[in-house]
Amino acid sequence: MSEMERKTVLAVASGGGHWQQLMLVAQAFDGFDVRYATTMEGLTAAEPDGSPAEVTLIRDFNRSNPLVMLKAARQLMALCRRVRPSVVVSTGAAPGLLALAVGKLYGARTIWIDSVANSEKLSMSGKTAGWICDLWVTQWPHLEKSPKLRYFGRLL
Repeated sequence: MSEMERKTVLAVASGGGHWQQLMLVAQAFDGFDVRYATTMEGLTAAEPDGSPAEVTLIRDFNRSNPLVMLKAARQLMALCRRVRPSVVVSTGAAPGLLALAVGKLYGARTIWIDSVANSEKLSMSGKTAGWICDLWVTQWPHLEKSPKLRYFGRLL
């Protein structure tokens, strides 16, 4: 794929297990220009050649602090304006869901992969993602109850 044809993936996840799962999915982005964003300072990602990848820090929030969510939305809009992603992918949590919504505004295709930790039911963000994303994925086969929700296996 030439540089002109190369698609950009914006991969977004909160710190901790969400980030670890995103890093496991990242090997699927080989051949794409990948940009990363997370909520936890100090997290790293690597390019396919092993060199460090740029990781943008965004504000962390949850549903109980909507003003912080607005600040995160501004950060994500600026990031999307700068990188113009073709695809936005997230493994959660709320900041990743917001990234999908912002990515949609910029014309990106969107993918939500609900965390493997949600074995009994989808996360709240995961349920909402079904309304936003183009590909909606669970890591548990018994949760694949909607025709849109897909199970392809587990990351962990």
